[in-house]
Amino acid sequence: MSHTDLTAIVTGAASTRGIGRGTAHALAADGWNVSILDLDEGAAKETADEIASTHGVQAFGVACDVTDEASVEAALANLDSSAPPIGALVNNAGITSPTRFHDVTGAEWDRIFAVNVRGAYNITRRVTPGMAERGFGRVVFLSSVSAERGGGVFGGVAYSAAKAAQLGFARALAREVGPDGITVNSVAPGLIDTDITGGALEGDTKTQLVAGIPVGRNGRVADVADLITFLCREQTGYITGATYDVNGGSHIH
Repeated sequence: MSHTDLTAIVTGAASTRGIGRGTAHALAADGWNVSILDLDEGAAKETADEIASTHGVQAFGVACDVTDEASVEAALANLDSSAPPIGALVNNAGITSPTRFHDVTGAEWDRIFAVNVRGAYNITRRVTPGMAERGFGRVVFLSSVSAERGGGVFGGVAYSAAKAAQLGFARALAREVGPDGITVNSVAPGLIDTDITGGALEGDTKTQLVAGIPVGRNGRVADVADLITFLCREQTGYITGATYDVNGGSHIH
């Protein structure tokens, strides 16, 4: 079964300048049919239309709150009946939080974990059984350099802890589902120009941040999207449980 006969799901991919949307375009350019799952149904459908017309693949925009099991179930039931089988899942939906630890409320902590960790659990557990039955699957988690260096860029303790949880999730899952033809990897971007970071990257702040990056620039969405697309290919079957850093050398470990 070729990936051109399969669908790649990208969660949280409707944001105009986000990594998710860039990844959805890159996967479609590589021949995947693509499903955009996002809280904003209108934006998800608009993104899907743009992808279908640009790349000539099937694309689906579906409303989904990854933190809500019933919403995930409804979104995937919709795809089961309308889209080719799911061959790849990119767990991109996430929220950041710069709040200092002593100021983080329990509600904020739970929200960060609900989207980044429980959300990934809700959807991953729903799609991997079908991948195992077909003997092929690719799962990629969007973690963060914050998980590895302990915050210090935009993410505080809650965000760093949640993004580190994703790394452990991916590694353990990789061991379990490897025999079924499913690989599970993580990508840990550094400073990428997106809607989340855009406003904060101006003037002196940007100059200081870029000064600490060996390649001399901040990252672009394509830098991350191209790597995720590589990890989702059929040929990339002997890489699993790995974490790929995409940070221009700002964190070398």
